[in-house]
Amino acid sequence: MGKPAFAYLLLKEHPYGREMLRQILSEGFVPSMIISEDSPIGDEEREKFLKRIEGLPIAPTIDFQLQELSNKGIDVIHETVSIHNSEQVMPLIKDIELDLIVFGGTRIIRGEILDYPKDGVINSHPGLLPDCRGSASPAWSVYHDIPIGSTTHFCDNGIDTGEILLRRDFPVHRGMTYEDLCFGTLLLSGILMKEALIAWTQGKWGEMRYEQGESEWPTFRNAPEDVLQVVRQKLEEQTYAHYVD
Repeated sequence: MGKPAFAYLLLKEHPYGREMLRQILSEGFVPSMIISEDSPIGDEEREKFLKRIEGLPIAPTIDFQLQELSNKGIDVIHETVSIHNSEQVMPLIKDIELDLIVFGGTRIIRGEILDYPKDGVINSHPGLLPDCRGSASPAWSVYHDIPIGSTTHFCDNGIDTGEILLRRDFPVHRGMTYEDLCFGTLLLSGILMKEALIAWTQGKWGEMRYEQGESEWPTFRNAPEDVLQVVRQKLEEQTYAHYVD
């Protein structure tokens, strides 16, 4: 199989989406279209994530990466919407035959978008599914002593509940900070998306995908400051339960 035709959706210049784009471009996976959400909520999410990886390197901007492609004679359409919903996204992609849609850090998206591409919509989540669904996965993982990692999965109308393609632990070493964990799962999420797209070209998805099953944990929301204080204390005192050393 050749490379998939896919649209790439992300919150405007979110570091998560910037890193994932860098990873997939490194293997020649060029989106047919990029659709960025430019919204106050997107701005808030971007700033929160930048705080989580403060002091660590960030991938080049989407515009910079697209300019590098253009310099090589590859032009990618980059559209902007105020929210990633069917009303705004579907008119942009309805005339494009897409194998996939790839989420590179978005809000929860439901509805017609999920049913449009031939082979589905996939996302990489910075937590191990099904145990750590929702937001701020590295924080909640430390807080509840859940192993840390990332998961590439199909998107359905639930929150991080679709079938899994790839799931991998992130090795947590003593002395790592919360920022290190957020950055590490960010990188791992991009790597897993790249590996998932490689597997698509090899026709392996049918043998890879599997149902998540249930979780004993709730779907988490953003971690409040009192939770983050506990997380930082556990990492400083090295009482987290899943160190590899």
